[in-house]
Amino acid sequence: EDWGISILIILGTIVLMKLISFFSRKVLNPFITRTNNRLDDIIYYSLESPVKFAIMLLGIWIAIHRLVSPDSFVKVIDNAYKILIILDITWIFARLSSSLLQIYWGRQSDGQNNKMMPIIRRTILVIVWIIGLVMALSNIGVNIGALLGTLGIGGIAFALAAQDTVKNVFGAFTILTDKPFNIGDTIRVDHIEGTVIDVGVRSTKIMDYNKRIITFPNYKVTDASIINISSEPMRRVVLKLGLTYNTTSEKMKEALNILKAIPKRIENVSSKPSDTTA
Repeated sequence: EDWGISILIILGTIVLMKLISFFSRKVLNPFITRTNNRLDDIIYYSLESPVKFAIMLLGIWIAIHRLVSPDSFVKVIDNAYKILIILDITWIFARLSSSLLQIYWGRQSDGQNNKMMPIIRRTILVIVWIIGLVMALSNIGVNIGALLGTLGIGGIAFALAAQDTVKNVFGAFTILTDKPFNIGDTIRVDHIEGTVIDVGVRSTKIMDYNKRIITFPNYKVTDASIINISSEPMRRVVLKLGLTYNTTSEKMKEALNILKAIPKRIENVSSKPSDTTA
């Protein structure tokens, strides 16, 4: 009888989730999409999946509690339930913060996409999930201070072993705050020229003119001399043309006139009389 009731509870929970999904898809979603306020869209997106997951967790927790009797096993189930609920709440905050960043800070004042948004979003998501995990462990009785102290003892050795990784993380923050370039810019690093396609926590990816992706550790990018080609207002081109010794002065003047006339036929070329010298 207890097994049958527990199975019915789980099946009822699944049916309830299906009804909520149907109501959300047929009623809430059309109503929210018709409003001009974008905040309700963010809240709806942030709550939809976590709320259904929380309802499923509650149904499973009630069903299992009807079947188990040993106190030790019940305690394990309760601790697992507490951890999952807190992580579910963390999931809500992660989706909410990611959506708010994308909508309200995803575009710059000139209407262009914020090219550093991916690394900012990743950093905030990592911080949110770390806070959620710490709160989940603290909620089941884990001494966070003692845990951090224990980790601190081995942390020195780990930090020495992972010092390149730590430097890459700090290099990512340096790129984020100093902004020597944005995603989509053409730059030159260590005599390699290409377009920045991604800035991650560990590395920066550049696609060169042969469509090959080159990965640079972030700390090497921050230590190198970076030339941001995309930020150049114009580029000065020096071209040396040689003439034979038997070239007459009339031919030289004709050559100069031809050179001075070339920029007029080419777009985005600045033409100045002093630029052409003999």
